[in-house]
Amino acid sequence: MLAAVFAIGLSGCAPDPVSDSFLKGENTGYVAADGSIVEIPVAERSEPVAFSGITETGDDFDSADNAGKVTVVNFWYAGCAPCRIEAKDLESVWQEYGGEDVAFIGINTRDQADTAQAFADEFGITYPSLIDVNTAEAKLAFSEAVPIQATPTTLVLDRQGRVAARIIGPIDGTSILSTLVKDALAETP
Repeated sequence: MLAAVFAIGLSGCAPDPVSDSFLKGENTGYVAADGSIVEIPVAERSEPVAFSGITETGDDFDSADNAGKVTVVNFWYAGCAPCRIEAKDLESVWQEYGGEDVAFIGINTRDQADTAQAFADEFGITYPSLIDVNTAEAKLAFSEAVPIQATPTTLVLDRQGRVAARIIGPIDGTSILSTLVKDALAETP
C-alpha cells in the first residue's frame, strides 16, 4: 500500500512563452500529470532498477556507478513548460545533497543531445542527463516499477536502486524533494 499521496500545485513563473502557455492552462507540449507524491514503504519496493545510456555530453552512464547512493531521477524534455519551471529547484536540491551519498540523473525523453545541452546551459543544470529519445531504454527500465506516463516525473531511488518515492508532475519548490532525499538517506542500507 502506498504510504502517502499528496496533492501539489505549481508556484512561481518563468519568463518564457512555453512556461506562460503552461501556466495559462494551455499545456503546450506537456503530458498532464495528476500532481501526486507517492512514498513507497521499504517492504513494498520493487527490485532495483538497472538503467544506462549516453549523456548529453557523450559520456557513458550506468546506474551501477551509483550503487550505494540515493539517486534522484528526473524525466524531462526541453519543450516541457513544467520542466523549465522546476529546473532551478532540481539544481538547488542537487547542489544541497549531491556528492558522495546522493546522485542526480536526468532522463531526456524527447530531445537530442544539443537541445538537452542548451537547456542545461540556459537553466544552469550541472548534473548529467541521458538522451533516451531514440531508444527509450532508460524509460523502459522503470516500466515494471513505476511506469512513466507524465512529464516531468521525478523518482527517488534508495541506496539499493529501488524506487522509494515518485513525484508525478513538477516539483513544487525544494522542500518536498529535499525531504524525500533526507528520508532515503536516513534508511538503513
